[in-house]
Amino acid sequence: MAKRPHVSETPATAFLKQHGVAYTEHPYAYEEYGGTEVSARELGVDEHAVVKTLVMENQDGKPLLVLMHGDRKVSTKNLARQAGLKSVAPCTPEVANRHSGFLIGGTSPFGTRKPMPVYAEKTIFDLPKIYINGGRRGFLVGMAPAEIARVLKVMRVDAGLA
Repeated sequence: MAKRPHVSETPATAFLKQHGVAYTEHPYAYEEYGGTEVSARELGVDEHAVVKTLVMENQDGKPLLVLMHGDRKVSTKNLARQAGLKSVAPCTPEVANRHSGFLIGGTSPFGTRKPMPVYAEKTIFDLPKIYINGGRRGFLVGMAPAEIARVLKVMRVDAGLA
């Protein structure tokens, strides 16, 4: 079996190491606008286990992160209601980059430029292992989902569209 190439450290992997998170590295051939469908295909894993990190803003323009299964969409209406906010909307790529410090397609909830509230789809924590962005396009890290709740202050929500 060929050894996977090591990916140089990112703010996300530095954060994971600092917090003692056990994770595996999964580099893949990034495709612009390919999303979790491409990463799941490239890694040979179920897209449901690939967790996307979305940067959104509330009605006051304050940023927040949303973690969702790769094969599901976020209901911003459900999310706002459960988070006690008037509204939630996705950020433009430029604004998301400014808040997180990561490029779109490489956004990780770990090691962000600014601390932001994190809302995670509650069913993510039912999976034995998840794959989530490691802070660079074409790079996911695999871990037990409980690690997210251990190292980040996470509000579990039911924010998926039915």
